[in-house]
Amino acid sequence: MESIERNKHLVQHLKLQSYAYENLSPTSERYKVISNIMANSTLITLDLRANSIGPNGAQALSEALKTNSTLTTLDLFNNKIGDNGAQMLSEALKTNLTLITLNLGINWIGNNGAQALSDALKTNSTLTTLSLFNNNIGDNGAQALAEALKTNSTLTTLHLSSNSIGPNGAQALSEALKANSALTTLHLSGNLIGPNGAQALSEALKANSTLTTLILE
Repeated sequence: MESIERNKHLVQHLKLQSYAYENLSPTSERYKVISNIMANSTLITLDLRANSIGPNGAQALSEALKTNSTLTTLDLFNNKIGDNGAQMLSEALKTNLTLITLNLGINWIGNNGAQALSDALKTNSTLTTLSLFNNNIGDNGAQALAEALKTNSTLTTLHLSSNSIGPNGAQALSEALKANSALTTLHLSGNLIGPNGAQALSEALKANSTLTTLILE
């Protein structure tokens, strides 16, 4: 950790070893590390996957993202941030102008977190890839994100695999695809959309001219 701080002005791509953050003690040291990392004026990619940063770590990142102007990729895969963490990061996305890729796979995010991310996507104009793989947003979360997709013009890749999305969520996403002209890749494998959901998506593709990849299994 000391070497990171000492050479932070030289770092562009940083991957923190899994569980390194979780093992820091006291807790205040954890947030100091995030603050110091994000203060870097050259950092482009930050990989914190599997570090159990939790909602408090997400809050520290959120505060930093509101002023950071260099980071383009943030990987928070498997970090237990929950709905609260997703909500705080969503607030940062409303003002951040540089982040392009955000991985929130396996983070205990439910429909409330998805709703917050939806609100952010309605105003964010830079994010192109969002992964919510293996969370639990359900139909309500899918419906919220679908509303954002109707107006969002920058997101090109959305991963919603294994999210307990049923036919109603698939129907909402189908309606969004009829209006959306930016999304090129949509992952929906491992959900419960059923024949009715699949049929709705099929009908949407007749009106959509930009989606090139739709993964259902």
